[in-house]
This record gives sequence, C-alpha cells and structure tokens, in this order.
Amino acid sequence: MAPSMPLVHNDEAVIPRPGPHPSFIQVAKPYMFEQEIEGCMRATGVNEAKEDTLRLQGVAWIDSVRKTLQLPVRTFNTAVVYYHKFRLVHADNEYSFVDAAAAALFTACKIEDTLKKSKEILCGAYNMKLSPAERLSPDDPLFENPSKLIIGLERLMLEASSFDYRNRYPQKLLLKLVKLYGFDKETVGKMAYNMSLDLYRTFAPLKQSTSTLALACIELSARILDVPLGKLEDAEIYGNWSTSREQVMETLLDLLELYTHHRGSTVVGPEYSIETFITIRITLNQESASHHYPRFTEWNSHKPETNGAEADVRNGTKESRDGRDTTNSQHGSPPAMGPVSALGTRGRVGERSRDGTVRFMLDAERAREEQVQVAEYFKVEEEEYEVEVEIDRGRGRERERERDRDRDRDNGRERRRI
Repeated sequence: MAPSMPLVHNDEAVIPRPGPHPSFIQVAKPYMFEQEIEGCMRATGVNEAKEDTLRLQGVAWIDSVRKTLQLPVRTFNTAVVYYHKFRLVHADNEYSFVDAAAAALFTACKIEDTLKKSKEILCGAYNMKLSPAERLSPDDPLFENPSKLIIGLERLMLEASSFDYRNRYPQKLLLKLVKLYGFDKETVGKMAYNMSLDLYRTFAPLKQSTSTLALACIELSARILDVPLGKLEDAEIYGNWSTSREQVMETLLDLLELYTHHRGSTVVGPEYSIETFITIRITLNQESASHHYPRFTEWNSHKPETNGAEADVRNGTKESRDGRDTTNSQHGSPPAMGPVSALGTRGRVGERSRDGTVRFMLDAERAREEQVQVAEYFKVEEEEYEVEVEIDRGRGRERERERDRDRDRDNGRERRRI
C-alpha cells in the first residue's frame, strides 16, 4: 500500500484544493404551464404587444418558407415549437426574429429528416418575392454570412429545448377524430385542419396534449359552421383521450383570442367576421362561468411575499380574474426553462456555462436523485458545546471598587462646577 500524503508540511497545514463544480442540470419539459410562460417573458423583459408581433411574424415567416420549400406539416410544427421555446429563453434584443425563425426551421429539418441546408432555406426566403429571372441559387455568396449565423443559433435552439426531440403532431389525430365522430371531412375537417395550423401561432402547443388540440379545433370549427357537436357534448370522451373539459376550454379561448385580436394573421380568421368569433367567445365564457372553469388550468395563484407578509398593494396595476398580474412586471421568477444546479439553485439566462457545465436530462426522477446525492457533500454541519467557566470572585470585587471610585470622582467634579 502506497504511503498517504502528509497533512502537515513545514509546520503548515496543506489547504485542500476545491473540487469540481457539481454542474447544472436542465430537465426537458414536454409541457409548460401558463405561469411558466409568463415568468419567462417577465425574465426576458418583453412587453405583451411586442411579444405578440414578433411571435406572429416569426411563425408567418416559417409557414411561408415551409410552403416555398414544400416541406411537410410536421416540420412546420416542430420548427414553431422550437421558435417559441427559443424566444422564452433569450431576450428579443439578442437576435433578429428572422434569424431565429430560420434557425428553428433549419433545426426542424434535421430532426424530422427533411434535410435542407441553411443556404437553401435562406435562398428560398429570398426568392419568394422575386421573379424567376431575378432569383438566386443557394451557392450565391450573399448567403454565406447569414448561413454561419443560423448554424450558430442551431446550438442555442437545441439548448432552449433541452435537446428534447419528442415532438407532437395533432393533424393526424385530428383527421381520425373527424371520421370517428361523424363530421364532414370537406367542411369541418378542412377548417379544423387549417385551425390546427393557426393554433401554432399561440403557446397552446407548449401547454396542451395532441388530443386536447385536436378536440378544440374540431369543436370550434363545428361552432363556426353551425354544425351540431354530437358526441363532443358527451363529457366521457375527454377521459377516453386523457384530457379534460377545462383544458379544451383553455385551448378554445386561446384560439378565439387569436382570431379576435389578430384575425388578419391567421388562415381561418379572414374568412369570417369578427362578430362570429365574439359571439362564440361569449357563449364559451358563459359556460366557463357556470361550471367555474379557470381561464388557465393548473394555475398557481401564489403571490410573492415581502418581509414575511403578502404583498397586496397593486398601486394601479390591473389583475385578471385568475389572480395574475397582467402588467409587465420585472419582479418575476427566473426563466422556468433555465438550468438548475445539482444543489437546487437556478442559473440566469446567458450565464449557464460560466460557472460549470450544463447537462441536459429527459428523466426528471434521475435528476432529483442526483441532486439528493450531491447535496450530501455540501451540507454544513455545526455542533454546539456548552462550557462552564469559573469566574474569579476576587477580580469581580476589584472591578466593582474601580466603578465606585470612578462614580465618586465624577460626582466630585459636578459639585465643584455648582
């Protein structure tokens, strides 16, 4: 057995070197809640109006380029989800929405095995508004620098999604449900299919399952076309598809909010008047009020505490009926998708790899077990000892005599002044 290293050298203790950083763990989240999405937007400092504009412009860019390159719908779905997740992590002043949309489409093409080079995507977007004589080829030097930028953003796209390649496509299930519940494929089915594309202009694909999205599109299409809902009115079908009426209602209201405020940026919206959507929205709001459905399912209405007490002062800010602050407050939680260290602390956006390595996991249970194991090495153990010390009574009497002499001296000075 080799001799161990001495702990004392030259009468001085050897200071042990600090061990490696326990690294950060970021767990992939296939679904997000509304409060997490709003927390990310508060952390990035984007206001609601600008967020809606950039979100709709980016999705419209992806849709138009996807049609130009003749890419399937599944590539569009994946690209838009990656675009949404990227914007929830990175502030809008760090990039151009066109670059983010192009990088999202480039990443989705690789994941969905519909390979397109970055230059081909940029060339397709450039040639959309040009005549055949003026169009350029993908090898043109004009696309050299933008192509490098997109390739650089690809890594950030994957990090924002935690390298989670599990994607969902509601269109396939939607067509099956249209046939299963006896709706006309040419009317209700076609509108529901186009509505499923409009649904990706909202954050609903990040919050809801495939069955919830499909049922919401079919129901809203039937209501617009004034077609009887039939079996969709049966409450048992929601349990059969592992969803609930509250989740479907949330998706319906997200769609109607899109058609009410941004009707011109959708596929279905321009075909109908705004009064049609407002009428349906009033009907659904009445149903939600009568059944006490929340606007957002699984909403956590916990308010932040200040100095041990709940901060109930609004100071002119407005609050929705779900208890959430609708203003652009900067006092929000850090991004929900940010990495968490092995000790449970959360890192800021943009500083993920500054202090340690970021590791991405799909299994949340494994991440929790690792955090528990690592935390054992960072526990601060303290011991308290009670020691009885004898007091020398002689020294105590001497101190009392000194105090008496000082007091008499002060009293004598006061008498002379008088």
